[in-house]
Amino acid sequence: MNLLVKNATIICPQEKSLHQKKRDFYIKNGRIEKIATKIDSQKNTPEVSFTNLHVSLGWFDSSVSFGEPGYEERETIANGLQVAAKSGFTDILLNTNTHPIPNTGADLGFLRDAAKNFATRLYPYGSLTINGKGEALAELFDMKNSGAVAFYDYKTPITNSNLLKVALLYAQNFDGLVCSFPEDHSIRGKGIVHEGEVSTRQGLKGIPTLAEELQIVRDLFILEYTGGKLHIPTVSTARSVKLIAEAKKKGLDVTASVAIHNLVTTDETLANFDTNFKVTPPLRTKKDTAALLKGLQNGTLDLVTTDHSPMDIEEKRIEFDNAAYGTLGLESAFGALQKLCGLELTIALLTKGRERFGMETPKLKEGEPANLTLFNPEPEYEFTKEDILSKSKNSLFLGQSLRGKVIGVISNGKKQFHD
Repeated sequence: MNLLVKNATIICPQEKSLHQKKRDFYIKNGRIEKIATKIDSQKNTPEVSFTNLHVSLGWFDSSVSFGEPGYEERETIANGLQVAAKSGFTDILLNTNTHPIPNTGADLGFLRDAAKNFATRLYPYGSLTINGKGEALAELFDMKNSGAVAFYDYKTPITNSNLLKVALLYAQNFDGLVCSFPEDHSIRGKGIVHEGEVSTRQGLKGIPTLAEELQIVRDLFILEYTGGKLHIPTVSTARSVKLIAEAKKKGLDVTASVAIHNLVTTDETLANFDTNFKVTPPLRTKKDTAALLKGLQNGTLDLVTTDHSPMDIEEKRIEFDNAAYGTLGLESAFGALQKLCGLELTIALLTKGRERFGMETPKLKEGEPANLTLFNPEPEYEFTKEDILSKSKNSLFLGQSLRGKVIGVISNGKKQFHD
């Protein structure tokens, strides 16, 4: 693949000589051949030129669900990867909520084969326990050798403390990363939304913040005892941020992420009983969203994620109590995050985190493989169903004002732009 990208403003704080500069990029055979103020047209090389074109390193998402295999009505791998590319993501980690759940190297082989030849690369999680049931460890070493970036029972807490202890000890033999969803089921009970004024007013069973925080305290105590590497996905409370900060001060090898919707939306949106706002962990309060944002700004929280979770209409257009959890997030990620954080912090957050999962961060330099996201940060617009590219349409961002449009990506020797 050869391309000439014209007059692009570079957003890349890591490369100070290029940051905020306008440059042309000549990409030859998928690599950045030249970066210069002006590059003349090349014979038989298509040119890429857009109004107010900006470019950054390719974006990374650590929590994406599709459906295939088993739930193709929600989303397929092929369409999902095209959605990710058109949303600006060049690398995504695929969650384990499929059927079958990926327990072995062979299961991961299917996912990798299905994801070949796309601009966006797919990296699979392996299930931490057999069939995600929390009873016995899955074949972690086999899956690590077959490409698993970490081990995670998606949205399923590890109720057996000894199992987490054994997992953290065992994974150290091959530098494995263990993920633990922060929720105590016994405290959560039958709760479905954040426990507070809104849940009381709406007559909905609440999930106290204690359910998350108690599990995090337990996990961090076990990590301090065992050593190893722990990732806590999608935290949602102010006290969770404080607990993780304290653990890092102790020198524990722990990282944590937060979903974009938990940053920009609160439980006040539940007033209309719209099932698109039913997510786990639940939407919480303004105090929590402020603490989560501050945690990202000061480095206590390491990653943002879309926590993209397609659900078909039958799973959402029912009574709130019975509706499935989850919202789309890929298509709205850039616009929602930039509206909240501004351009530079948004790009910094979307491009970090690969190293935690054993992946290399791309470089914006001559001679390096092109791994680029192209976008225009200026347009403000209302997010509508026409902006949704996924097979499912369950987005809590519908009707919200967003800022910034993604053009597409140049990655993996390919380009994928909006039509």
